[in-house]
Amino acid sequence: MFLGTYSPRLDDKGRIILPAKFREELAEGLVITRGQERCLYVFSMAEFQRIHEQLRSAPISSKQSRDYIRVFLSGASDETPDKQGRITIPPMLRKYAGLDKELAVIGAGSRAEIWDMATWESYLQEKETEFSETDEDELQGFML
Repeated sequence: MFLGTYSPRLDDKGRIILPAKFREELAEGLVITRGQERCLYVFSMAEFQRIHEQLRSAPISSKQSRDYIRVFLSGASDETPDKQGRITIPPMLRKYAGLDKELAVIGAGSRAEIWDMATWESYLQEKETEFSETDEDELQGFML
């Protein structure tokens, strides 16, 4: 499970060092793809395969399903971390997420997310108020 927030830097070659706590789960390979809210999703290979199977079960007659699958999979890039735990983020994905040098890598349970730091801080500031006002009905019965 991916948890926490980390602040790696993007180097001149478009690489980041994965957080140490994420490396074991991602050591055998990972998939980076477009996420929602202009971030990148990072999945272990096993989790990505599970998601792909779910996507395959979507009806091909559904335009919304076709559109989502096209955007999601056309931006996917499989990577294997090097010995230092570095991965390369392809230029197309760096552009999509507006990544600069300063990044936020966050744990989001079954995936990690890569954000431009300024974008993440802005998003978090906006959503923290909504977070504090969320009630259990909005989370489909989930309670703490």
